Amino acid sequence: MWRSVLAPIHPAGWPFILAAAVLALILFWVGWAPLGWLLVVGTLWITYFFRDPWRVTPTRPGLVVSPADGMVVTTDQVPPPKELQMGEAPMTRIGIFLNVFDVHVNRAPLGGRVRKLAYTKGKFVNASLDKASEDNERMAIRIASQEGPDVAVVQIAGLVARRIVTKLTEGQEVATGERFGLIRFGSRTDVYLPPEWSPLVIPGQRVIGGETVIADAVSREPARQGRTH
Repeated sequence: MWRSVLAPIHPAGWPFILAAAVLALILFWVGWAPLGWLLVVGTLWITYFFRDPWRVTPTRPGLVVSPADGMVVTTDQVPPPKELQMGEAPMTRIGIFLNVFDVHVNRAPLGGRVRKLAYTKGKFVNASLDKASEDNERMAIRIASQEGPDVAVVQIAGLVARRIVTKLTEGQEVATGERFGLIRFGSRTDVYLPPEWSPLVIPGQRVIGGETVIADAVSREPARQGRTH
């Protein structure tokens, strides 16, 4: 029961949590109680932001899971990031926008070997916009998938995000759903897949990192349509 109520805290969050808590105590000590209470609320929110809940990842050959919690904002066909040297042919891009209330821990969409990591400095425009994929600061990751073709996942900084954390090295093996990093305070995560792999999500749909199946390498069903209720 406790696993469903209390989520662990990502290690990257503890410096922020402790700093906010110490500052709150200092404000109480000097007699600035109203500001102290604001910092208490801020400390609780920071703790909530850096939560890292357990996830159950569905596994079978061909399944691609969401690399992040958030809302699907695009499922289009565009060339992969140039810095990954994957060619100019269009791939299926599934873009996921994370607001400040989403879990920001990133997970591998598909198991395989990390072939290339490429960090690019850039802007911090609204991550829900498609131009954020090209203009914003990002970390692009190329994975030689267990299904054969290479895929990519890109961590993209957002309007208030200023730090991308990636715990990967080139040559490393990753499993589907495995944690590999996080983006702090609002961001976007894009996945690039072979065009013949069928997306199983649509724009506007909410997805859960490590759990929601977003594509299938062996399915050949037509593109899904959406309806708001």
